[in-house]
This record gives sequence, C-alpha cells and structure tokens, in this order.
Amino acid sequence: MCGIVGYLGSRDCTSVLMDGLEKLEYRGYDSAGIAVFEGKEIKTVKTRGKLSAMKEKLEIEGRPIGHCGIGHTRWATHGEPSDVNSHPHSNGRVTIVHNGIIENYAELKEFLTEQGYTFLSQTDSEVVACLLDYYYSERNPGRAITETIKELRGSYALGIIFKDFPERVYAARRGSPLIVGVGEGESFIASDIPAFLKYTKNYVLLEDNEIVRLDAEGAKFYDVHGIPIKKEVQTAEWDIEQAQKCGFPHYMLKEIHEQPDVVQKTLDSLVKDGVPDFSEIGLTDEMLRGVHRVFIVACGTAMHAGIIARYAIEKLARVPVTVEIASEFRYMEPIVGEGDLVIVVSQSGETADTKAGLELAKSLGAKTLAVVNVKYSAIAREADMCINTLAGPEIAVASTKAYSVQIASLYLLAFRFAYARGIILESELKRLTAQLCKTPDAIRRVIAQEDECQFIASQLINTETLFFIGRGFDYALSLEGSLKLKEITYIHSEAYAAGELKHGTISLIEHNVPVITVATQSKVLEKTISNMEEVKARGAFIIALCRRETTFAEGTVDLRLNFDFGGLDDMLVPLPTVCALQLIAYYSSVLRGNDPDKPRNLAKSVTTE
Repeated sequence: MCGIVGYLGSRDCTSVLMDGLEKLEYRGYDSAGIAVFEGKEIKTVKTRGKLSAMKEKLEIEGRPIGHCGIGHTRWATHGEPSDVNSHPHSNGRVTIVHNGIIENYAELKEFLTEQGYTFLSQTDSEVVACLLDYYYSERNPGRAITETIKELRGSYALGIIFKDFPERVYAARRGSPLIVGVGEGESFIASDIPAFLKYTKNYVLLEDNEIVRLDAEGAKFYDVHGIPIKKEVQTAEWDIEQAQKCGFPHYMLKEIHEQPDVVQKTLDSLVKDGVPDFSEIGLTDEMLRGVHRVFIVACGTAMHAGIIARYAIEKLARVPVTVEIASEFRYMEPIVGEGDLVIVVSQSGETADTKAGLELAKSLGAKTLAVVNVKYSAIAREADMCINTLAGPEIAVASTKAYSVQIASLYLLAFRFAYARGIILESELKRLTAQLCKTPDAIRRVIAQEDECQFIASQLINTETLFFIGRGFDYALSLEGSLKLKEITYIHSEAYAAGELKHGTISLIEHNVPVITVATQSKVLEKTISNMEEVKARGAFIIALCRRETTFAEGTVDLRLNFDFGGLDDMLVPLPTVCALQLIAYYSSVLRGNDPDKPRNLAKSVTTE
C-alpha cells in the first residue's frame, strides 16, 4: 500500500521522484504528491488522482527545481482521497510522507491541539508532522525523530525533510517497508527496489525502529536512541528489464507469460540430484518427521496456494493441515505450539496480517517456515526458515506468477514431507519431482491457448455475476480463478465446492448465468459432471475447463477449453490450469475497458490490517 520515494543528489529531483512513483504505482494509490527544496524553500505539489493528474498539475504550477526531496502515492485509510488529504503533509518547519497507520493518532491529535497546533487534513499522518515539529524545539532533527517515534503506536514508514536543513532527507520505519538506495554521489529512500533500480542496484534494508539520514556524505544509520549503527550494503538480483513491460500491453499479461520460466527457475533452485532439497534453509527430514500438525497462514491468492498445498500434503504425507486466513488467525487464540509447523505465505513478505500471524506462531513455540518472493522482506527475515521463490518483480496488482511459484515450492515440500515420514520411497519421490519438472512445458501449452481464453472472455463482457465450481484440487483452483476475475473485472464472482451448490447456492442459478467448471480431476470427474448437469437443468451457461479426452452428455456444456497436460498427475494440473483462468480474467478486464494492472481500490502490498 502506498509508495514512498526520497532523493538527494545532483539529478533533477522532481524527475527522479516522479519516475520512482511511477515504478511504485503497482502498490495501489488514489493520490500523489512531492515536496522538493527550491533553494532554502520547500515547494509542495500534490493532488487527488493518478500520476497523470499530478503531471498536469506540475505543468500548471511549475516543476520544483532542486536536488533534494520526497514523494508519495497515497492509498486512503484516514480521510477520503482529496488534494488536502494527499501527502506530503507539512506544518511549515517539517514536511513528511507516511505509509502505515498511526493507531494512537486521535489522542496525539488532542494533545497537539492543546499545544496550539491546527490540522488541515483528516489524516493520521499530519499528526506525525506536527509531533515532529513539537519535538523540534531545539532545531535538532535527530532528537525530534527519536522522540516522535517513541510516541507512535502502529506502523509507519516515514520520509522527512526539515526546512532548516535543505541538503538532508531523513527516514524511519516500523512495520512498513522502507529501503535505502546507495548510488554514486546520490542516495534514495523507497518502499521497494524498482523505484531506484534504474539508478543503482545497491541497497540497505532499514529495520524496524531504525533511522537513516541522507546527506552529502551518503547514508548514515541510527537506532531508536539516535546511536550510530553499521549496515550491510546488498545488491539487487533484479534488473531494470524485469521491472518493465517489454512490449506487452500490460504487466499482468507479461507476468502470465513469464510463468514457465519462473516456475522452472524456482524448481531448479530447490531440486538437487532429482529430489527436493531444503537442507540449505535448515528444513531437515528429521524436523519434518517430528511435525504433528501443519498450519498454513496467508491472505488472498497466497491463501489459495495454501489450500492446494493442504490437499497435496495431506494426500502424500498424511499430516493434518489447517489453512487459516491470516487476519483471523492472529486474533483467534489458535491452538498452536511445539511440534507444529506454521507455514506463512506472502508474495511481498510484508503483508501485515501474515507477519503478525508469524510472530504469534513463534511466540507459541511453533516452528515457522516462510514462502516469500522478496528475500529481503520482513517475513523472510523473521521466520525460522524461508523458501525464497524466484518469480522476480511482480508489478501487476493481481498476482499470477507469484502464485505459481508458491504452488511449485509447496508441492516440493509435500513430496519431501511424505518421503521424510516414510510414506513414499525414494523412487516415488524422484518420480513425483520429475513430474513436477514437466509442468513448465504444460504451462507453455496452456498459455498457447490464449486466443481461446480471449474468446471465452468475450462471452463474459456483459455478465454481472457468475460462479466457479470444482471438486478437490479443482475447487482450490476455482477459488483463485474467481478471485482473479473479481479483482480486475469487477464482476461479482463466487467459487463453490461443486457438491455444495445444492445446499443453498443453486437457488441463484437462473437462465444464462455463467458457471465456469474446472473439471480436471479424474477421481471426482463423474461427480463434477453430475453437478454440472444440475446447474444446466436450471438454465446455467456452462464453460468447462477439462482434459481433451473428457466427454459430457450432449447439451451439458456450452463452451469448453480442452487441455493437454502431457501425462501429468492429477495433483499437479492446477499449475498449468490456473494460467487459463488468469488469461480469462485478464481479457475479460481488458474487454470491459479496465486497467488490469491497477484495479480500483486494491493495493499490491497490504501493509495495514
């Protein structure tokens, strides 16, 4: 959620800030703004709306000319999207940008009002600017920041400039990501690496309760008490091409097409001598043998990957698995403890509820394993063990390739789990692993059916409600297909276990209501077909995703998308099949005139509760 950038160097600051904000658009936002030193004065330009509106305003009001400043894209939490509520916020001496939520802002606001401060916006963020000013009485920026962050409850990433110090940018964080870019004679702050990747690949991770000062000598780091600390400079593995569209009309379509390669890359990193090998992260067979129960904690798409993992682990390893929504898990007083393995899954590694679930699990004595796509993220660093998926930067808000590499990694975990517990022999472990290593080719074959997916999407243009159904792994896949569609098309969509329809939901089926049926699982295929016939009898328009050889009674199916999985086990076909669901969602969104990369009201990295 939201994006922060900051710059100090010899380049045109406005250009650097605007370029950085464009690279962070994927995080979701509804307003934008920058504050740049022009000489010794701070010029602020901000507006409701997209960066295109911001560019228009800069043309009208004039671009700030300077070499030091901060910028922000806001996703509204306190106060509606408006010019006044947009960041940066200032009270004259201090100007800030803020990501996160200040939980005690109301009591701080009351205190500051008593001290004579007035507030223009409805935001919690403006309170931070005023509190910094309150503690700035000695014209000591470092003291003002350390005293302020001691008072704040909640999460924050802050970019701060002080009017009296036109050649400095300060930043601090707690619970919200912030990274420092280290260039030649220039420094950056940003919510994520793509914001400064075209200028430098060197970065430093800012940890919770740490402060950084950018000045002419570079970046200097301090703890919460203002004591200097040393930090390690790291080098990003991404390159600028990976964070660009490379000729595709949208990031989402590019990322769908990248799935064969990133799944292959992830598998290669986790398979040695033909079997899954997690020894480098400390996940041993002995540890897996000692696991009594598994909990998978995640949100949204990552949770759907967890449901696939549940079916695979229980099927192969015969260990009970519970999949929990992270925002519920953290408050439900779960019965978790020693002997349990809690797997937290997050694309960004910064998801607030998932991170809180991880911390809770650790406090209760469980072993924790993270599956994340950003190795420098908070969740990756805090978990006992971490599987780093190799999707590369995922820019589109709706997750595609990150989901696929999560599933691929979790399949390998299920295989190793079963072998470690003596349920399968090494020969079967190698067979399953070899099967999984064939999925990139199966994914390519499904993506090659892009035109067929586009035709199915064309039949959904005027649809306002539809259903997905499936059984077993197909049901887990239906959940993700439904979420992907509703995320970017705004069509009301629900997914149900096919056998559950008759217990109430079938009352919503009427003439021409689309029902997308995922029917790839041989064991339950006859039962799924019976459920298809039930909804067809009530007038549904049935779209079937199935194997080429599957047969249906005449008149049951209105449209079908046939797959050749190349002999894959049923358990593994969700990996290629999901690509068709992603393409149907993508083309449905485009045909309805939406921007699939930046759906309304959504943010890529959900760092608030």
